[in-house]
Amino acid sequence: MTPDTNAHVPQPGPQQPRHDGPRRVLFAVHDWSLGHATRSLLLIRALLERGDQVTVLMAPGDGLTLLRAELGTRCTFHPHADIPKPASRLPALFYVKMSLAMPLVWRRFRCERRLTERLVRQHGYELVISDSRFGVHARQVPSYCLFHSLRQIIPGRPRPLETLVEWGQRRLLRHYRRILIPDLPGADGLAGELAHDPTLDWGRQRLVHIGPLAAAPETRHCEDIDYFFSISGIDPHHRLFERRILAALPQLHGRIVVTRGRPTAAGEQQQIGQATVYGHLDRQAQADMLDRARVVVTRSGYTTLMELAARGKKALFVPTPGQSEQEYLARLHHARGHVYSTTQQRLQLPRDLARAAARPGLPRIDTTASVRRFIDLIS
Repeated sequence: MTPDTNAHVPQPGPQQPRHDGPRRVLFAVHDWSLGHATRSLLLIRALLERGDQVTVLMAPGDGLTLLRAELGTRCTFHPHADIPKPASRLPALFYVKMSLAMPLVWRRFRCERRLTERLVRQHGYELVISDSRFGVHARQVPSYCLFHSLRQIIPGRPRPLETLVEWGQRRLLRHYRRILIPDLPGADGLAGELAHDPTLDWGRQRLVHIGPLAAAPETRHCEDIDYFFSISGIDPHHRLFERRILAALPQLHGRIVVTRGRPTAAGEQQQIGQATVYGHLDRQAQADMLDRARVVVTRSGYTTLMELAARGKKALFVPTPGQSEQEYLARLHHARGHVYSTTQQRLQLPRDLARAAARPGLPRIDTTASVRRFIDLIS
């Protein structure tokens, strides 16, 4: 049965006056891998530059470590646990574990809602922004959600189940004034079905495509690195991907740079074959490597996709097993002919690198206006 498309969807009220003065902002960030932290970093910096006082709410982990390192004392930080994230080597077992964890997920959302309203009362926050933490919103002040996955791509594509999941997400997000989608509108969008043409009616003007979020590339760099490997993901797949890459490095030729994506290993460096392997690269160093690389080997997370599109880069995508969104995005851009993708299990270097180098790369997208649109909308 198709859910009622008009249930629990608020319509926007009268146009509110523009707010250009500094505000106290609570900014919540989802902690699944580093993607949410890196895209939110651009927006947090923009808020700080306009004079806002920002408190970051995020679970302890690599993402929070990254934000602390990048923002220092410019922000205050409120560590708080996120939803459970069951991990498994087998994709099927991951979906089973995630389904069983849903009661805990819903409980966490309720806890987040109570915490947010208490923090707003105690600290006088005037604005709440949530990057995909569905429980972080408050009735007392305007709340916005940064979110790109209106639809969930379920293995086998059972449409009734996907519609039901979309209805659940729409209901969870009904308290937000706007849903800010970091993608282009229309057929040229990077996220495909994830962020476009939802099955249900989400409400007039509630969905706003602000454009992809990625730091502008440095034009001074030339492509003097043959392959840049960016290792990421949640364990155990982060660890498994890392082992496969490091084991294959002695077989590769050319100038190669690898980041293991471990903020706790910042400062570590070793040489394997012709590759320089770093424990972690900060945001500026990571951006420099993306600018300089001819081919980037990486997960197909949406934040990574935005950063590569900002540079028009060639890529070899290796989605995290069990992450249906990454698997969908890798298939989408492989089918469009932009990049080459393979699975973690079938990854074979250097064969796959040659295939990736033969593809034209992602079409270059201008991302410079997206942060301005974000600031204008929340003002």
